[in-house]
Amino acid sequence: MSHARLWGLFWIMLLLPLKDTAPAEALVRTADSFFRQDPDHASVTSGAELHEQSDRKEERGASSSLTLSQLMKKYPDTFRTRGPRMKQIALTFDDVPDPRFTPQVLDILKKEGVKATFFAVGDRARKHPDLVARIKRDGHAIGNHSYNHALFSKLSLEQFRDQIERTNRIIKSITGIFPRLIRPPYGEINEEQLRWARKNNYKVVNWNVDSLDWKGLCKDEVKQNILSAAGPGAIVLQHAGGGVGSDLTGTIKALPEVISELRRKGYRFVTLPEMLGVKESL
Repeated sequence: MSHARLWGLFWIMLLLPLKDTAPAEALVRTADSFFRQDPDHASVTSGAELHEQSDRKEERGASSSLTLSQLMKKYPDTFRTRGPRMKQIALTFDDVPDPRFTPQVLDILKKEGVKATFFAVGDRARKHPDLVARIKRDGHAIGNHSYNHALFSKLSLEQFRDQIERTNRIIKSITGIFPRLIRPPYGEINEEQLRWARKNNYKVVNWNVDSLDWKGLCKDEVKQNILSAAGPGAIVLQHAGGGVGSDLTGTIKALPEVISELRRKGYRFVTLPEMLGVKESL
């Protein structure tokens, strides 16, 4: 385009009425399209796009914490959900002691000659030391289930440590055992807490078979949930304690039949320390 024509277009633009903004807007749209389409300008980024990129980076950072599955793979010697693939089963019972349900579960296990693992809540152990003492006297293993059933993933490291150590002191004062096994309430734990557990020689043990008995399920539902998923080295989650209004009748009624059926299939019942090859006490 000649210089003369350029000057002509310049004066035309100046003389256009101010209210006629359509040509200018069209030029802006054309320029915007050009920068978005031209590979040589691919690095040109608007302010909004910069904010979006920043938000995406923050989201990636927020989601960088490892999932439970990833933590298990990263800390296989510290964080377990099952034992070796042998014909053995570990029955575990959370939220003890509870005067409503724990004695009934203990009575069944004694009658059946089965040893299990009980995860005690510190505040409950403090209130019902006789039941904790009976668990140990009957030959079962005892683990740490926090002081007040706290959600570990919401706690600072200091708060988490207090939950564990406070509960262990109570259990030791009753049984002489300073539990090595930790079961996080709801199965939740973060990497910082897991590193602390490893450094202090603890084992964090979740489960791979969930009875879902805390839902107040009937006997047949609890039984089906366990038997349909149990296999070599299974760690079975049940409860022998609960909150106000809890109904664990399903577990209590299902337990003898679960034991009988698994025995018929050739399984042997062991405590978690035996299954995992670790000492019960630190």
